[in-house]
Parts: sequence; C-alpha cells; structure tokens
Amino acid sequence: MENNTLYDRQTALVDANMTWLRQVLEIVRAIDDETFASSPQSLAPHRVGGHLRHILEFYECFLDGLTTSHIDYDARKRDEVLEQSRSAAAVKISFLLHRLETTISLRGDCIVWVRMEGYGYLTSSVGRELHVLSSHTIHHFALIAMTLKAHGVRVDADFGMAPSTLRYLARKAAA
Repeated sequence: MENNTLYDRQTALVDANMTWLRQVLEIVRAIDDETFASSPQSLAPHRVGGHLRHILEFYECFLDGLTTSHIDYDARKRDEVLEQSRSAAAVKISFLLHRLETTISLRGDCIVWVRMEGYGYLTSSVGRELHVLSSHTIHHFALIAMTLKAHGVRVDADFGMAPSTLRYLARKAAA
C-alpha cells in the first residue's frame, strides 16, 4: 500500500535508510577487526571498512548540507580511522542514526542544491537525496557482502539486494 501523505513518504525514506544503517551496525559488531580492515586476496583492494567509510561519509555530507541546502558529496572527509576501526565506525553509525531520527527537516520535502562535479549545483529535493542515499548504500552493501564472503563470513542472502529485486524474487517464487 502506498503511503498517502508527504510526511508518510518522507518518514518511509528516512526509516529505510535507518534500517540499512542498523543492518550494517549488526555486521560491524559481529565481525572481527581483521575482517573489517583487510582485503581478501581475491578482491584487493576492497575492504568492508573502506566501503563502510564511503557510505557513512555520504550520509554525513547529506546531513551537513541540509543546514545550507547545499549538498556536496565530493566534500567527504575520507577519515581513514573509519576504515580501520570497527568501534569508530560503530560510533559514527550510531551518531548518524540519531541525526536521521531527530532532524526535523527530513520529515518534509524541500529543494536542495547538490554539487555535481563539473556542473556546479543542480536542484534536487530532500526526498530524492534520501532515495539516492538508500540506493547508494545498497550498492555498497553488495560489495561489502562479496568482500565478507571472500573472507569466509556468512552473509544473509538479502544483504545488499535492492528492495525492488527482493519483491521481484518473492513474486517470482510465489508464481
């Protein structure tokens, strides 16, 4: 059933993003430091920590940009500590979850400007950017899942799979 109000749609987008972050927080807490920070030989240079840092910094750029309505995803800090330390990553995830939960401007949609490399700032909306973050996160989750599997870590089959793909597979299985 479709959400009927703008508030419901925005809340659903925020909730989806929070679900992804909670999901990866569980994984971060379940794996060891070596698995988090190292590349499996077959997938070098991919590391769980590297992909996670990238994801978290996109969320940070988005949330920081809301204060001025100008979002620049290329302005990431590239904090290598987040790539090496599971505890630092867990703290950052918890902080971002808190921000997503408490940032009032996420519950309504408004115009924002997003910097596009080589094109300056183009218009978007808070809702559109929440959707972009969700898709970007799922994409990197697929890479994290492959990296974990190469490390010999069992990963839920749904992790890193787009919700639309999951719905398609469920319909196909039911037919």
